[in-house]
Amino acid sequence: MDEMVHVLDHPLLQHKLSILRDERTGVKDFRAVVSEIATLMCYEATRDLPLEDVIIKTPVATGTFKALTGKKLAIVPILRAGLGMVDGILTLIPSAKVGHIGLYRDPETLEPVEYYCKMPSDISERDVIILDPMLATGGSASAAIQFIKNYEVKHIKLMNIIGAPEGLARVRHDHPDVEVYCAALDEKLNEHGYIVPGLGDAGDRIFGTK
Repeated sequence: MDEMVHVLDHPLLQHKLSILRDERTGVKDFRAVVSEIATLMCYEATRDLPLEDVIIKTPVATGTFKALTGKKLAIVPILRAGLGMVDGILTLIPSAKVGHIGLYRDPETLEPVEYYCKMPSDISERDVIILDPMLATGGSASAAIQFIKNYEVKHIKLMNIIGAPEGLARVRHDHPDVEVYCAALDEKLNEHGYIVPGLGDAGDRIFGTK
């Protein structure tokens, strides 16, 4: 696996992912576990945040310790399934700003088309993590990354709960500078573009729609 791809195999992640895969898991539990997985993944995806020395007086003594340098972060869910991951990230980084990007697939060209995009005004100064539970064909993820790059964002990461080899290959080909984080890399896509074995349609299972 190349160094820009991180498959996170922590036991807690794997256990929670198995709950998501189970077709018997209901909407309430599914939504809660997606959020929990996002929190756990965020812990890994932010491992390279820069630190600075700060002087702090404890009840016992004064010492020099570490604190975040104040580097600005933004998270950008791809509508609509990516919304399910937002609260889990904000649990760890409550000061992060949230942009939104909506895409649909043109039925003729099959290419992703942006129908909604709202970003923080200072997005170009922020590190961005794009959120989408499923990385299937990679078309939407690749398009979303390009839209964010159009705002002159310099540092972008992509966070998916489950990826397919086809989607990962597409993102790596189109955007070799973007790090990808996922909790599992599954076997393949089926003829309908669903990840196998996957977990079905993440958006439908998060929001209880069909």
